[in-house]
Amino acid sequence: MKGEQKEILNANKMLSPNSQAINTKFRRFILAGMIIYTVLVLYFMFLGFNRTGDKIDYNIYTFIFVPDRVPLRFPKLTMSWLFDFGNIAAFIPFGIIIPLLYRICFKKFIPLFILVITFLEVLQSLTFLGTFDVMDIISNTLGAIIGFVAYKVAFTTGITFKKFTTLAATILILFLGIMTVSEAIDYGVHVNETIGPIQAINEISADAPVSEKISSFTVQGEKIDPTLNLYSSRDEKSKEYLFNVGKENPWIYANIGIPDGVEYKGSVTIMVNGEELFLFSDKDEGKNTFKVKTFYNAKLKDLKIIVTGNARVWDVGIAEIKHWWQ
Repeated sequence: MKGEQKEILNANKMLSPNSQAINTKFRRFILAGMIIYTVLVLYFMFLGFNRTGDKIDYNIYTFIFVPDRVPLRFPKLTMSWLFDFGNIAAFIPFGIIIPLLYRICFKKFIPLFILVITFLEVLQSLTFLGTFDVMDIISNTLGAIIGFVAYKVAFTTGITFKKFTTLAATILILFLGIMTVSEAIDYGVHVNETIGPIQAINEISADAPVSEKISSFTVQGEKIDPTLNLYSSRDEKSKEYLFNVGKENPWIYANIGIPDGVEYKGSVTIMVNGEELFLFSDKDEGKNTFKVKTFYNAKLKDLKIIVTGNARVWDVGIAEIKHWWQ
């Protein structure tokens, strides 16, 4: 009997003051809810969003150790913003409920949380059910920190329904703080940002297709003098040119047209990472040259040019963004 009392006493010492106060009525309910919520989070991390269906598309372990964006900027109606918001918001409950149930300080909670979420990120990559992304660890940890701070502000002296308003207000204020800091960081990174010199696409890619011999021609009476490269379908048949690039957030340049003196037929398709970026066709209105200048806000792994008929592509190049510290 004394042994059982000692075990109960030791267990109670591990509980937070609030947990001891709500132990008889709500502890089991909160713990059960936390278990269910954790299972749901694990489901979406490993099985949700058609991860098992996409599993066959992975053939290498993917580890991203360098953050490629700020955690959360001011609200935008984009899937990217919603994804970043969800990555933070989904882990707020852990920062609230764990200190509510167990006596744990911030200095112990955060390292333990980072250790667990890092293990799950590694497991995602090793099982080909996702990628290890340090940005996810940062966002998830921010969510846990928001929850922990909100718990300390709202529930330090007890739990009442009125204090849930304080909890919600604290979470909102912390979210706004993260957005403000993120915007400031993003501005600091991109301020005085300039576009570097244009590099020929065939000079960037080690195994690039050879450019045709550069020569002058006219399009609708305008003389064209290519300087970087020149590509056509050759003998009016379809021709593909694939370039492995591997550049982050580049500007893409190209000039397209059908020369004078030949039948006006042909098309040019520019594909980036397997997706169509631009299409020029003889069925389009007008017969002038088309100039492509577009910013690609992601890593440009490869660029493919498909030319048919009498169409030509010239001066295809890439320009990288230069920051103030470069």
